Amino acid sequence: MTTHDAVRTWRRLAVGAIAALGLLVGGCTAAPSDDAGTAPSATRPAAPEGELPAELQDRLRNAVEQVMTEYDVPGAAAGVWVPGQGSWTTAVGLADVDGNVPVTTDMTWPIRSVTKSYTVTLVLQLADEGKLSLDDTIDRYVDGITDGDEITLLELANMSSGNADYVGQAFIDDFSADPTKIYTLAELNSFVIDQPAQFAPGSDYEYTNANTNLLGAVIEKVTGQSYAEALDERILGPLGQSGTAYLTDVDDWAAPHPVGYIVTDGIPEGQDENPSILGAAGALFSTLDDGRVWAQTLGTGALLKPETQELRQVGHPIPRPPYDLYAVGMGETGGWWGHNGEGIGFTAATFHDPDTGASIVVYMNESNVPDAHPADATFRALAEVLANETGR
Repeated sequence: MTTHDAVRTWRRLAVGAIAALGLLVGGCTAAPSDDAGTAPSATRPAAPEGELPAELQDRLRNAVEQVMTEYDVPGAAAGVWVPGQGSWTTAVGLADVDGNVPVTTDMTWPIRSVTKSYTVTLVLQLADEGKLSLDDTIDRYVDGITDGDEITLLELANMSSGNADYVGQAFIDDFSADPTKIYTLAELNSFVIDQPAQFAPGSDYEYTNANTNLLGAVIEKVTGQSYAEALDERILGPLGQSGTAYLTDVDDWAAPHPVGYIVTDGIPEGQDENPSILGAAGALFSTLDDGRVWAQTLGTGALLKPETQELRQVGHPIPRPPYDLYAVGMGETGGWWGHNGEGIGFTAATFHDPDTGASIVVYMNESNVPDAHPADATFRALAEVLANETGR
């Protein structure tokens, strides 16, 4: 048996084991049908009442400031919510260095690849409703993808498809010609058409934006809506995410807002923002409180059937970004489930601990730190403070 066959066999066995417990997605399902039922609905969860104890707040703020100092982060917004204990949010530093604009807790931030967790959730909802199967191959929805008759939607969602990323020379040349061009999702996916595969489907793992953008195209074809419309109807609206939006035109980003920076030798250099180049893989913008809601919703699987959430947590090591395991559109670190984001001057981390019900969200306006992810490092530091507090 080849390595390719072995890995695909392992995945089929893993999914099959869950299916034996009653999972109704993946290879052991019946064909999609209109009467397969609907995904669970959810309402906006309230934040824990009251504030966290003052001494704990001090330790949490110190953890944020230590990471900011270590990596020269200009500004950050962070929050920690613990059921039965209270809530805590903080804004530290500058959102705009040249304008001397301080960060506030109600600002809207690019959350970059946290967007992937929304996109994959949409796909899983459609699977729960029987409108698609996770064993569907991508050629049913998008033409011209190399190995498209083999790559499954599940492999796209867990980053094992092997298809090329879209950020090749053709895209770089096109973007360089006009860095302000607003790309559609279809245009981003066009740069993947007929490109050589990185590896055989299911034989390895490689984290790419193209995997998720192809799922965005699937969502549009199955729902008959634009990605933004499907997102609003199925997730943002039901959860009351009025501070979260899919933005492709930077002019739609409400001011005042943070500026993204790359810091070199202690000097922050502001980055131009064009969210359209990220598509369904990274063009969402959100607030701290909406991040809280999403952390809890994602970590608990509130929008999905329990068995689908169980499948979602079948994970594997992956070279990047920093997780203990990456699963199906979300990652796990130290028992916390969520997603990170990074790029073009920003990092984000949105995580939930199912055991304690605690959530942590961190947004920072710095990216491209060598061998480090400032928001993820902050999340880990805050989680350690909570662990020391509870003895967990």
